[in-house]
Amino acid sequence: MQRKSFDGMNCSIARALEQVGEWWSLLIVRECTLGTTRFDDFQRRLGIARNVLTARLNSLVEDGILDKVLVEGSGRRSEYRLTRKGEELYPVLVALLQWGDKWGGHKPPVKLVDHRSGKPVEPVGVRVGSRSLGPRDVRLEPGPGATAKMADALEMRNRAMLGMG
Repeated sequence: MQRKSFDGMNCSIARALEQVGEWWSLLIVRECTLGTTRFDDFQRRLGIARNVLTARLNSLVEDGILDKVLVEGSGRRSEYRLTRKGEELYPVLVALLQWGDKWGGHKPPVKLVDHRSGKPVEPVGVRVGSRSLGPRDVRLEPGPGATAKMADALEMRNRAMLGMG
């Protein structure tokens, strides 16, 4: 079954999912944050089929999330490393981990702790200063890529969510 492409959708979330929405993608990125760099190690740790892993790694490299680098002095052996773009997915991984800890129905297998202070990492959230915000606390405004249809939809959403209509 062919997955639907979100490439033409005028939505930042859809475009992000186009790059990392296939479930193996974020697990591969997670593995990179754990120090995994070699194909065989990804395959062993994830239990993923080799052909699927090859396709996902190639896609992540093509999208600029991973770099594929030849290991010096090894001939043909390569390693995969997060790019800056890939490292910027870390808050997404932490948010998913924290959400899964809260709603996944199991005890958390990992605790995130600040290396320097030893304090637990705070929940990822949407904030202004120290105030946490939910969907009803945020007004969505048209961005530079918005269409007139999008602007109208945002206006209707804001009226409904913020009780202005």
